[in-house]
Amino acid sequence: MDAFMKSASLALGAYMAALLRSSLAFAIVAPVWLATKSRWPSREVMKVHLTRGVVGSMMALTFFYSLTKLPLAEAIAISFIAPIVSLYLAAVMLGETINPRAVWGALLGLAGVLVIVGGKFDRGNLNAETWLGLAAITVSALLYAWNLVLQRQQALVAKPLEVATFYMGTAGLVYLAAAPWLFAMPAIGDLKDVGISAGLSVLGALTMSWAYARAEAQVLVPLEYSGFVWAALFGWLLLGESLTASAVAGTVLIVAGCWIATTRRRPEISAV
Repeated sequence: MDAFMKSASLALGAYMAALLRSSLAFAIVAPVWLATKSRWPSREVMKVHLTRGVVGSMMALTFFYSLTKLPLAEAIAISFIAPIVSLYLAAVMLGETINPRAVWGALLGLAGVLVIVGGKFDRGNLNAETWLGLAAITVSALLYAWNLVLQRQQALVAKPLEVATFYMGTAGLVYLAAAPWLFAMPAIGDLKDVGISAGLSVLGALTMSWAYARAEAQVLVPLEYSGFVWAALFGWLLLGESLTASAVAGTVLIVAGCWIATTRRRPEISAV
Protein backbone atom coordinates (compact mmCIF):
# COMPACT_ATOMS: atom_id res chain seq x y z
CA MET A 1 0.00 0.00 0.00
CA ASP A 2 2.79 2.43 0.91
CA ALA A 3 4.57 1.82 -2.41
CA PHE A 4 1.42 2.57 -4.42
CA MET A 5 0.67 5.58 -2.23
CA LYS A 6 4.14 6.98 -2.84
CA SER A 7 3.50 6.77 -6.57
CA ALA A 8 0.09 8.41 -6.12
CA SER A 9 1.47 11.13 -3.84
CA LEU A 10 4.17 12.02 -6.36
CA ALA A 11 1.54 12.28 -9.11
CA LEU A 12 -1.28 13.98 -7.20
CA GLY A 13 0.32 15.46 -4.11
CA ALA A 14 0.11 13.95 -0.62
CA TYR A 15 -3.18 15.69 0.26
CA MET A 16 -5.13 14.58 -2.82
CA ALA A 17 -3.72 11.06 -2.61
CA ALA A 18 -4.74 10.80 1.06
CA LEU A 19 -8.22 12.24 0.42
CA LEU A 20 -8.94 9.94 -2.51
CA ARG A 21 -7.57 6.87 -0.71
CA SER A 22 -9.76 7.38 2.38
CA SER A 23 -12.81 8.25 0.28
CA LEU A 24 -12.49 5.21 -1.97
CA ALA A 25 -11.74 2.95 0.98
CA PHE A 26 -14.83 4.24 2.78
CA ALA A 27 -16.91 3.65 -0.35
CA ILE A 28 -15.67 0.05 -0.41
CA VAL A 29 -16.16 -0.90 3.24
CA ALA A 30 -19.15 1.20 4.37
CA PRO A 31 -21.77 -0.67 2.27
CA VAL A 32 -20.46 -3.97 3.60
CA TRP A 33 -20.75 -2.75 7.20
CA LEU A 34 -24.26 -1.41 6.57
CA ALA A 35 -25.27 -4.73 5.01
CA THR A 36 -24.48 -6.47 8.29
CA LYS A 37 -27.21 -4.34 9.93
CA SER A 38 -24.93 -3.57 12.84
CA ARG A 39 -26.04 -1.21 15.59
CA TRP A 40 -24.80 2.37 15.61
CA PRO A 41 -21.83 2.74 18.02
CA SER A 42 -22.46 4.08 21.51
CA ARG A 43 -21.24 7.53 22.50
CA GLU A 44 -18.16 6.11 24.23
CA VAL A 45 -17.23 3.91 21.26
CA MET A 46 -17.85 6.75 18.80
CA LYS A 47 -15.42 8.91 20.77
CA VAL A 48 -12.73 6.27 20.26
CA HIS A 49 -13.57 6.03 16.54
CA LEU A 50 -13.40 9.79 16.04
CA THR A 51 -10.21 10.23 18.03
CA ARG A 52 -8.36 7.53 16.10
CA GLY A 53 -9.77 8.81 12.80
CA VAL A 54 -8.42 12.31 13.41
CA VAL A 55 -5.05 11.12 14.71
CA GLY A 56 -4.76 8.53 11.94
CA SER A 57 -5.61 11.04 9.21
CA MET A 58 -2.78 13.35 10.25
CA MET A 59 -0.45 10.39 10.74
CA ALA A 60 -1.16 9.16 7.21
CA LEU A 61 -0.94 12.60 5.59
CA THR A 62 2.47 13.41 7.09
CA PHE A 63 3.70 9.93 6.22
CA PHE A 64 2.57 10.17 2.60
CA TYR A 65 4.18 13.61 2.36
CA SER A 66 7.45 12.18 3.68
CA LEU A 67 7.33 9.54 0.94
CA THR A 68 7.55 12.30 -1.67
CA LYS A 69 10.85 13.40 -0.14
CA LEU A 70 12.45 10.16 1.13
CA PRO A 71 13.01 6.62 -0.18
CA LEU A 72 10.27 4.24 0.97
CA ALA A 73 12.54 1.96 3.02
CA GLU A 74 14.16 4.88 4.87
CA ALA A 75 10.78 6.42 5.75
CA ILE A 76 9.53 3.07 7.04
CA ALA A 77 12.74 2.59 9.05
CA ILE A 78 12.48 5.96 10.82
CA SER A 79 8.80 5.33 11.59
CA PHE A 80 9.92 2.34 13.67
CA ILE A 81 10.76 4.72 16.54
CA ALA A 82 7.01 4.85 17.26
CA PRO A 83 6.96 1.90 19.74
CA ILE A 84 9.64 3.63 21.82
CA VAL A 85 7.81 6.94 21.69
CA SER A 86 4.59 5.22 22.78
CA LEU A 87 6.25 4.21 26.05
CA TYR A 88 7.03 7.84 26.84
CA LEU A 89 3.55 8.94 25.78
CA ALA A 90 2.13 6.38 28.20
CA ALA A 91 4.25 7.91 30.95
CA VAL A 92 2.94 11.41 30.18
CA MET A 93 -0.70 10.50 29.48
CA LEU A 94 -1.22 7.56 31.82
CA GLY A 95 1.35 8.19 34.53
CA GLU A 96 3.20 4.95 33.84
CA THR A 97 6.78 4.54 35.05
CA ILE A 98 9.50 4.56 32.40
CA ASN A 99 11.57 1.41 32.65
CA PRO A 100 15.37 1.84 32.37
CA ARG A 101 15.23 -0.51 29.38
CA ALA A 102 13.08 2.09 27.62
CA VAL A 103 15.84 4.67 28.07
CA TRP A 104 18.46 2.40 26.50
CA GLY A 105 16.01 1.52 23.74
CA ALA A 106 15.37 5.19 23.02
CA LEU A 107 19.11 5.88 22.79
CA LEU A 108 19.60 3.02 20.34
CA GLY A 109 16.61 4.18 18.29
CA LEU A 110 17.99 7.72 18.17
CA ALA A 111 21.38 6.36 17.12
CA GLY A 112 19.68 4.44 14.31
CA VAL A 113 17.96 7.56 13.01
CA LEU A 114 21.27 9.47 13.13
CA VAL A 115 22.95 6.70 11.13
CA ILE A 116 20.30 6.96 8.42
CA VAL A 117 20.49 10.75 8.34
CA GLY A 118 24.29 10.62 8.44
CA GLY A 119 24.30 8.29 5.45
CA LYS A 120 22.30 10.82 3.46
CA PHE A 121 24.74 13.55 4.54
CA ASP A 122 27.72 11.49 3.34
CA ARG A 123 26.05 11.00 -0.03
CA GLY A 124 25.29 14.72 -0.34
CA ASN A 125 21.52 14.14 -0.23
CA LEU A 126 20.79 16.14 2.91
CA ASN A 127 19.11 19.13 1.28
CA ALA A 128 16.06 21.23 2.15
CA GLU A 129 13.66 18.71 0.60
CA THR A 130 15.20 15.89 2.63
CA TRP A 131 14.87 17.88 5.85
CA LEU A 132 11.17 18.42 5.09
CA GLY A 133 10.77 14.69 4.60
CA LEU A 134 12.59 13.93 7.86
CA ALA A 135 10.44 16.42 9.74
CA ALA A 136 7.26 14.93 8.27
CA ILE A 137 8.19 11.33 9.10
CA THR A 138 9.12 12.36 12.65
CA VAL A 139 5.70 13.93 13.17
CA SER A 140 4.07 10.87 11.61
CA ALA A 141 5.99 8.56 13.95
CA LEU A 142 4.85 10.56 17.00
CA LEU A 143 1.24 10.31 15.83
CA TYR A 144 1.72 6.62 15.04
CA ALA A 145 2.82 6.02 18.62
CA TRP A 146 -0.49 7.50 19.80
CA ASN A 147 -2.30 5.52 17.12
CA LEU A 148 -0.91 2.25 18.52
CA VAL A 149 -2.74 2.87 21.80
CA LEU A 150 -5.94 3.99 20.06
CA GLN A 151 -5.85 1.02 17.69
CA ARG A 152 -5.84 -1.40 20.60
CA GLN A 153 -8.70 0.51 22.29
CA GLN A 154 -10.74 0.52 19.10
CA ALA A 155 -10.23 -3.17 18.41
CA LEU A 156 -11.51 -4.08 21.86
CA VAL A 157 -14.83 -2.22 21.52
CA ALA A 158 -15.74 -2.72 17.84
CA LYS A 159 -15.60 -5.36 15.12
CA PRO A 160 -13.17 -5.02 12.19
CA LEU A 161 -15.78 -3.85 9.66
CA GLU A 162 -16.94 -1.10 12.00
CA VAL A 163 -13.37 -0.08 12.78
CA ALA A 164 -12.43 0.20 9.10
CA THR A 165 -15.63 2.06 8.22
CA PHE A 166 -15.34 4.75 10.86
CA TYR A 167 -11.58 5.08 10.53
CA MET A 168 -11.74 5.74 6.79
CA GLY A 169 -14.90 7.84 7.07
CA THR A 170 -13.49 10.10 9.78
CA ALA A 171 -10.18 10.50 7.95
CA GLY A 172 -12.02 11.48 4.79
CA LEU A 173 -14.03 14.14 6.63
CA VAL A 174 -10.87 15.58 8.17
CA TYR A 175 -9.28 15.90 4.73
CA LEU A 176 -12.44 17.42 3.24
CA ALA A 177 -12.11 20.34 5.66
CA ALA A 178 -9.16 21.57 3.60
CA ALA A 179 -10.75 20.85 0.21
CA PRO A 180 -11.70 24.50 -0.56
CA TRP A 181 -7.99 25.34 -0.62
CA LEU A 182 -6.22 22.12 -1.63
CA PHE A 183 -8.60 20.11 -3.81
CA ALA A 184 -7.54 19.61 -7.44
CA MET A 185 -9.42 17.42 -9.91
CA PRO A 186 -7.27 14.35 -10.63
CA ALA A 187 -6.76 12.84 -14.06
CA ILE A 188 -8.44 9.47 -14.60
CA GLY A 189 -5.11 7.82 -15.28
CA ASP A 190 -3.79 8.88 -11.86
CA LEU A 191 -6.54 7.03 -9.99
CA LYS A 192 -5.14 3.54 -10.58
CA ASP A 193 -2.52 3.67 -7.80
CA VAL A 194 -4.98 5.32 -5.39
CA GLY A 195 -7.61 2.68 -6.14
CA ILE A 196 -5.19 -0.16 -5.46
CA SER A 197 -4.07 1.58 -2.27
CA ALA A 198 -7.66 1.99 -1.12
CA GLY A 199 -8.37 -1.71 -1.55
CA LEU A 200 -5.19 -2.66 0.28
CA SER A 201 -5.99 -0.14 3.03
CA VAL A 202 -9.36 -1.76 3.69
CA LEU A 203 -7.79 -5.21 3.78
CA GLY A 204 -5.06 -3.94 6.09
CA ALA A 205 -7.49 -2.20 8.42
CA LEU A 206 -9.63 -5.33 8.71
CA THR A 207 -6.75 -7.69 9.41
CA MET A 208 -5.01 -5.30 11.82
CA SER A 209 -8.22 -4.80 13.79
CA TRP A 210 -8.75 -8.57 13.92
CA ALA A 211 -5.19 -9.07 15.18
CA TYR A 212 -5.22 -6.29 17.79
CA ALA A 213 -8.47 -7.65 19.21
CA ARG A 214 -6.71 -10.94 19.93
CA ALA A 215 -3.23 -9.94 21.08
CA GLU A 216 -1.55 -7.10 22.95
CA ALA A 217 0.24 -4.36 21.05
CA GLN A 218 3.59 -5.32 22.59
CA VAL A 219 3.23 -8.75 20.96
CA LEU A 220 2.18 -7.49 17.54
CA VAL A 221 4.32 -4.37 17.15
CA PRO A 222 7.61 -6.30 16.68
CA LEU A 223 6.02 -8.09 13.70
CA GLU A 224 5.67 -4.73 11.98
CA TYR A 225 9.45 -4.54 11.70
CA SER A 226 9.15 -6.92 8.74
CA GLY A 227 7.72 -3.87 6.96
CA PHE A 228 11.27 -2.69 6.25
CA VAL A 229 11.94 -5.83 4.21
CA TRP A 230 8.75 -5.35 2.20
CA ALA A 231 9.43 -1.61 1.79
CA ALA A 232 12.90 -2.35 0.43
CA LEU A 233 11.51 -5.00 -1.93
CA PHE A 234 8.59 -2.99 -3.31
CA GLY A 235 10.63 0.22 -3.36
CA TRP A 236 13.05 -1.59 -5.65
CA LEU A 237 10.46 -3.42 -7.78
CA LEU A 238 7.89 -0.64 -8.22
CA LEU A 239 9.87 2.57 -7.70
CA GLY A 240 13.41 1.67 -8.71
CA GLU A 241 14.84 2.69 -5.32
CA SER A 242 18.14 1.23 -4.14
CA LEU A 243 18.83 0.17 -0.56
CA THR A 244 21.81 1.78 1.17
CA ALA A 245 24.09 0.30 3.82
CA SER A 246 23.35 3.20 6.19
CA ALA A 247 19.60 2.54 5.93
CA VAL A 248 20.11 -1.11 6.83
CA ALA A 249 22.49 -0.30 9.70
CA GLY A 250 20.17 2.38 11.06
CA THR A 251 17.20 0.05 10.88
CA VAL A 252 19.06 -2.63 12.82
CA LEU A 253 19.76 -0.11 15.62
CA ILE A 254 16.17 1.16 15.68
CA VAL A 255 14.68 -2.33 15.76
CA ALA A 256 17.14 -3.37 18.46
CA GLY A 257 16.16 -0.32 20.49
CA CYS A 258 12.46 -1.06 20.11
CA TRP A 259 13.03 -4.69 21.07
CA ILE A 260 14.90 -3.71 24.24
CA ALA A 261 12.36 -1.05 25.16
CA THR A 262 9.17 -3.02 24.57
CA THR A 263 10.07 -6.52 25.76
CA ARG A 264 9.77 -7.40 29.39
CA ARG A 265 12.09 -9.62 31.32
CA ARG A 266 10.50 -12.71 32.73
CA PRO A 267 10.45 -12.76 36.51
CA GLU A 268 13.02 -15.07 38.03
CA ILE A 269 11.66 -18.20 39.66
CA SER A 270 13.38 -19.00 42.93
CA ALA A 271 14.16 -22.60 43.75
CA VAL A 272 12.22 -24.01 46.69
